[in-house]
Amino acid sequence: MVVIQDKEYGGERPLYKLHDARLERVTIHLGESSIKESGNIEAYDCTFQGKYVFWECRRFLAHNCHFEESARSSLWYSEDGKLTHCLVDAPKMFRRMQGIDLRDCQFTNAQETLWDCDQVRMHNCEILNADYLGMRTDNIRIDNLHLEGNYAFQYSKNVEIKNSLLNSKDALWDCENVTITDCEINGEYLGWYSRNLTLIRCHITGEQPLCYCENLTLVDCTFGADANLMLEYSTVKASIKGNVHSIKNPMSGSITVAGHIGELIIDENQKAPADCTINEIHAE
Repeated sequence: MVVIQDKEYGGERPLYKLHDARLERVTIHLGESSIKESGNIEAYDCTFQGKYVFWECRRFLAHNCHFEESARSSLWYSEDGKLTHCLVDAPKMFRRMQGIDLRDCQFTNAQETLWDCDQVRMHNCEILNADYLGMRTDNIRIDNLHLEGNYAFQYSKNVEIKNSLLNSKDALWDCENVTITDCEINGEYLGWYSRNLTLIRCHITGEQPLCYCENLTLVDCTFGADANLMLEYSTVKASIKGNVHSIKNPMSGSITVAGHIGELIIDENQKAPADCTINEIHAE
């Protein structure tokens, strides 16, 4: 493996088609496509300022690296990429990629990040300013994520999220086969139009959560006082702990609330089969 240390590069494609190389304390200045169409690259303690750094690359690792804001769209059309202990200030990272592993990373400006990707793993990451994170991205496994950004994981399939804090309006719209465990989820209109969404021991806040869902499962979840008009037109099997503000026109299934329902709305707009059973269990 070629070792490149303490070098600076800029302009167009300075390390184009580089293979089997280890970069240490390398700075990529403004320019484009610095390491495009490369493979088996390891980067340690490097700084990236230019755009389109790892495009069409196969097998790369970035450890303790800094992607500055100007390094937008640096990781597209690639496979088997791993970032560990990296600071990413650039938006629009990861597009049409397969095999992404993110560990102990911080993203400060993650707008439109992780689009149209497959096979994503994420552990102990903070992702901020992340509107539209994970759009149409499938086969995601996440543990210990702090997310700040709206419209997360829309249209995504086969997602598992554990031990995380998600502050995201309109999250998980039209998603499929998603399981979220031991998480806090804050934001309006959670999970609308989802299919096979399962929430286990989660705390949920925000208006009108979990409406228009197909095969929704809730296991020992709790809801904030602002979570009103929930479960409209959803097919659901739910066990809920504590009080809920209001439930409106669930379509079918069963709901058990170990607490009080502030308001149960069943009106002329309820959709067939309109056979959902709803029970309150009050502690003695």
